[in-house]
Amino acid sequence: MSMQQVINDWQEETDLIIQELLADGSDPDAEYTIEHHIASKDFKVLEKAAVDVFKAGFEVSDAEEAELEDGGKVWCFDVIVEASLEADGIKEDIETLAKIADKHKVIYDGWGTYFESGEEDEQ
Repeated sequence: MSMQQVINDWQEETDLIIQELLADGSDPDAEYTIEHHIASKDFKVLEKAAVDVFKAGFEVSDAEEAELEDGGKVWCFDVIVEASLEADGIKEDIETLAKIADKHKVIYDGWGTYFESGEEDEQ
């Protein structure tokens, strides 16, 4: 699959994710922690991609090793963005990050976030 197709697919998926979150009652005005996922079997290559992501102005988590369903191993990191649940901004980030991933021949594996109720936690 071409990188442009990956970008297009995730941009379409973005609209669905946002619709589902809002339909479930997630707060449309909340600040969300959005985590984009990037992975590679080669740690050194992934590390170079992480540097470019950081240089592009994003927060990058530490790389972790993860086990795939087939038992294989992959290195991955999250790109963390604090933002509103606004499709255009997320789609811009997808395009930027997918292009960096393509440059380094690593995998852009989409994004996710957490439900935000809009209610303050009382403790």
